[in-house]
Amino acid sequence: MKHLIRKLAATTVMGVAGAAFATGVWAADFVAKIGHLESAQQSRHVHLEKVAKLVNERTDGAVEFQLFPQGQLGQQREMTEGVQLGTLEATVAPAAFLGGFNPAVSIMDIPFLLPDNDETAQKIRGGAFGEALCDSFNSRGVTCIGLWPNGKKNFTSSKPLASLDDFAGQKFRVMDSNILIEQFNSLGASAIALPFGELYTALQTGVVDGEENPLDTIQRMKFYEVQKHLVLSDHGAMEDVILFNPAWWASLPEEHQKTIVDTFNEVIPDLIAHKAEAVAAALEEIKASGIDIREMSDDEKAAFRDKMYPAGRDAYVERAGEEGENLIAVYEKEYEAATAQ
Repeated sequence: MKHLIRKLAATTVMGVAGAAFATGVWAADFVAKIGHLESAQQSRHVHLEKVAKLVNERTDGAVEFQLFPQGQLGQQREMTEGVQLGTLEATVAPAAFLGGFNPAVSIMDIPFLLPDNDETAQKIRGGAFGEALCDSFNSRGVTCIGLWPNGKKNFTSSKPLASLDDFAGQKFRVMDSNILIEQFNSLGASAIALPFGELYTALQTGVVDGEENPLDTIQRMKFYEVQKHLVLSDHGAMEDVILFNPAWWASLPEEHQKTIVDTFNEVIPDLIAHKAEAVAAALEEIKASGIDIREMSDDEKAAFRDKMYPAGRDAYVERAGEEGENLIAVYEKEYEAATAQ
């Protein structure tokens, strides 16, 4: 944490100076440094820039967001702790990286949690489920103001994946999560938790047969070079959690809080479109490699969900306890209502 504080002190000086040069104003009434892990070219940062610009305009310059992408302020754990302690005002973090801080958020690891339709998924994300998930952060010393979509995971393997039965006996790499391990166990496969940096070599040498990741990650890490089959399953939701320091958030006038929340929500359709473009470009590069690619039908997805969701659900409740049971109840009620329409 001392390392993070020193880093924040240095970057704050540069950030404020840069903002002053750009706007001609030395300081806004409320300044928030926002750290995250993605590059400046990726969807999260592009839309944080849009939010920062719109919020500054809509508050007549009173609120200024200074953005620090690509882990400039430390790894996600450091940034999350910084938001909790008040050495950092905000972070936009992958839900998958926050389970150690808040076990309740591991609900996002459950396969086929969100439907494919963007509007339907947003009803769940932006409704009572999203509010309940945010509440689980608020009780842990950070203020969650919402969720942002950031793509979905797909399956790859060196062995055929032509049907559900083909998964049996295969070995898949996962993050260190019992929920993800159980999702593969439910298919008769096995799962091995390995660090992400070891995945390419593990695929290349046959330590594991396959993996799950968003298409742009598969493209960027060139996993297609050491895989033969890709299934466009969209089975795992990759959601970001927007976290602010409670004291900084409470210092804002209520109208500024509303402006910030509304603006983060407003850009979601454009964020989804931008991500879709990145995924489409990634898929074209993957196709050029000659890898076998197939898309899951809706009926297949339903069959996979019938197998995988209960296993993931049970593992989640075991991890998150009563809090998890309550959140699952809210989610399932919202999912049923949203998908019945």
